[in-house]
Amino acid sequence: MCWLDDFDRSTVCERLNQYGKKMDYSLAALKLLCIQLKAARPTNDSSQPPISYGPILFQRAWLQGVVISVPSATDGDGRFLVDDGTGVIELLAPPDVLNRDWKLGSYVMVVGGCAIRNDNLPLIKVHKIVDLSAFPHREAMWYLEVLEAYKLFYQPLIEDS
Repeated sequence: MCWLDDFDRSTVCERLNQYGKKMDYSLAALKLLCIQLKAARPTNDSSQPPISYGPILFQRAWLQGVVISVPSATDGDGRFLVDDGTGVIELLAPPDVLNRDWKLGSYVMVVGGCAIRNDNLPLIKVHKIVDLSAFPHREAMWYLEVLEAYKLFYQPLIEDS
């Protein structure tokens, strides 16, 4: 939700929880690739959503990718890593998500609040996660969906700014 440079993971989680109480769920989650999320920047205006991708303001992102690291059953930190082919994102999952049987290599869709961290992976606080592994064409379709969203919605706004 904010630009997080030198904060440890617990501070990031605390800030995401605080901001989650102010989340505007009427705003759409942007369909992004990890590389696009890494290009997002903070806004300094507290009256607006905290992240911008060019002139587009947002709070939540929608990404899809392959699970490359699952939460540890012993330490329960809720940490997932997902690779979308353009980069890796970290997921912070609530307990109900952690109780599912996640497998390495699963293809998932995730929507959640964002935190951009310098010199670190972008972080998504999971609001919704779905295992799409049973639908083998979803990964190929995802790249087309992101491209379509970019060309129809994001690119015209970026070019006009």
